[in-house]
Amino acid sequence: MHIAVAGNIGAGKTTLTKLLAKHYKWEAQLEDVVDNPYLDDFYNQMERWSFNLQVYFLNSRFRQVLQIRESGKKIIQDRTIYEDAHIFAPNLHAMGLMTNRDFENYSSLFQLMESLVKGPDLLIYLRSSIPNLVSQIHKRGREYENSISIDYLSRLNERYEAWIHQYNTGKLLVIDVDNLNFVDNPEDLGSVINKIDAEIHGLF
Repeated sequence: MHIAVAGNIGAGKTTLTKLLAKHYKWEAQLEDVVDNPYLDDFYNQMERWSFNLQVYFLNSRFRQVLQIRESGKKIIQDRTIYEDAHIFAPNLHAMGLMTNRDFENYSSLFQLMESLVKGPDLLIYLRSSIPNLVSQIHKRGREYENSISIDYLSRLNERYEAWIHQYNTGKLLVIDVDNLNFVDNPEDLGSVINKIDAEIHGLF
């Protein structure tokens, strides 16, 4: 079984992924942030490194999806291959931070990969307002995220909403996280788990 958690930067994907993995005894597949050789460069010089970063993420997540399917295990994944292709890369292209040539090359690569993989059995989308995202980003204090603008986050949020609105690759659960605190409030985590249980029972 393949469950995936989607959402904007700072929505709480990694935190929720780890908590759900622990609760359900699933294996967690986390986003490769620590070992990513392009992130620092990208946030300092987006135009120069956007294509390299997006191809790195695409490669990393394609590999993850293949491993998930081959393993036969119950796995929860932090962010999906679809978010890179439907949200982050098109946004960089629209902002003039990725050339037409690079974007077409990237899109072609994604379409090839997409034809070889299956979507998650359940996608959990964490919906968040911009003020909540900004607050969470500041709270975790990653240095390379200090330069993220509100405009950039807003553009991503708009693309997330558009993508989710037409998402049809599998089951979808939307969770509004603005007033939820999974970490410090067990009731909040419990309510999320109850919603997921209801969806999972429909998978079998």
